[in-house]
Amino acid sequence: MTTVEDLPAGANDARGRVAELHAIREQVRRGPSERATEAQRAKGKLTARERIELLLDEDSFNEVEPLRRHRATGFGLEAKKPYTDGVITGWGTVHGRTVFVYAHDFRIFGGALGEAHATKIHKIMDMAIQAGAPLVSLNDGAGARIQEGVSALAGYGGIFQRNTKASGVIPQISVMLGPCAGGAAYSPALTDFVFMVRETSQMFITGPDVVRAVTGEEITQNGLGGADVHAETSGVCHFAYDDEQTCLEEVRYLLSLLPANNRENPPAVPCEDPADRSGDALLDLVPADGNRPYDMRKVIEEIVDDGEYLEVHERWATNIICALSRFDGKVVGIIANQPQSLAGVLDIEASEKAARFVQMCDAFNIPIVTLLDVPGFLPGVDQEHGGIIRHGAKLLYAYCNATVPRISIVLRKAYGGAYIVMDSQSIGADLTYAWPTNEIAVMGAEGAANVIFRKQIAEADDSEAMRTRMVKEYKSELMHPYYAAERGLVDDVIDPADTRRTLIRALDMLRTKHADLPARKHGNPPQ
Repeated sequence: MTTVEDLPAGANDARGRVAELHAIREQVRRGPSERATEAQRAKGKLTARERIELLLDEDSFNEVEPLRRHRATGFGLEAKKPYTDGVITGWGTVHGRTVFVYAHDFRIFGGALGEAHATKIHKIMDMAIQAGAPLVSLNDGAGARIQEGVSALAGYGGIFQRNTKASGVIPQISVMLGPCAGGAAYSPALTDFVFMVRETSQMFITGPDVVRAVTGEEITQNGLGGADVHAETSGVCHFAYDDEQTCLEEVRYLLSLLPANNRENPPAVPCEDPADRSGDALLDLVPADGNRPYDMRKVIEEIVDDGEYLEVHERWATNIICALSRFDGKVVGIIANQPQSLAGVLDIEASEKAARFVQMCDAFNIPIVTLLDVPGFLPGVDQEHGGIIRHGAKLLYAYCNATVPRISIVLRKAYGGAYIVMDSQSIGADLTYAWPTNEIAVMGAEGAANVIFRKQIAEADDSEAMRTRMVKEYKSELMHPYYAAERGLVDDVIDPADTRRTLIRALDMLRTKHADLPARKHGNPPQ
């Protein structure tokens, strides 16, 4: 490692000092050694600076404290004092907008966090909060620097405290590009979005060796905490990609859909997709028969600008869709039941997924459009014992607490408590619409008839014929497409082809919506 002392003594004038500065900066830019860089690339990983270059606009990065070194002693640390102390911090732009970033440099101490390392991160987080700009962390570190003892752990505490302070104030994005174990994993969990790269990134509290020692279970690092595990099973990861380049490009795309902070609206863009475009294809995409599945993504593609949207948590809780898209160039959050998965029912995981998404949209001034086709909550002992009541209440709380514009559309089924929870008019939706294929009711006609007309059916000579007649009677009386509209529970029944036009006009009207919550320190949401 080259140090100032190793550099040739320059002339004792400004030019000599500047030459010395440039030599030091070149050493900082190159990193610890070619061998360390080759080892990083052998793992299929980019260096920290290469990652920053991919994330930010060209030549926009401004580094903070590149010459920082640790002051720790013992265990040989006094002989190893590399510049940056294993983390690169600073700010730049993404699509011309300011973004703060810190990136672990695995080539230095394995990216492990020490006191100086943590102080740099604390500083850049404070700067992001004060400037009101998004913060992106590029994580590739081995956890706390054991040689520095409890000082390293205290550094994590400072990060967690700032993550919490920034929550709902500025967008926070964690990009996992290597290992993240132990307490270090809690910082990404506190942020708004987590990206991971398959094979090279892992997250877990206790690694495979500890699992083996305690439980006897044999498992690999990727099997325990790889990208696919967290994208499909745990729900920790929102986005998973095959390589770093694609991952960082998608981070840039996500940032283009988010405001800089909670005091701004998301950026609008010019739109060439006509606002009054008719969606005639919707008439064929959604079967009138409520028992037939279809892909709700096709509906979303038909109504949003140019068919483009970014789905969040695409592979976890697939019975509900959460996505960011645009209507007439303006960002909107979409929550929709997915009839192709579990018939679109709400369960524990779907409720949690949608609740967090609603809270994120509300925090960052993103209007919410809800597309309903929900037969109810998933029944079962596992669901009840797993706490579907409190988990479902999370979604209910999130919607009731949201003050951004909220519009819901009932496509087909909207039964029971799930109808209420999915942003019905009664919990504060600003506008509610329904297609003529809607079925809004306490439950399906068959189930309702079996309860209401149980005695008549049991006493009838032909019970099946009686059941069929009672089901038809219940449908005609209480489940016809205009029943809710006649009672003011939906604002209008619309032609599906007019969905895009209707939503854009309603969203334009609601842009100036202002709603105040009761004066309080904070609510106590269900956990």
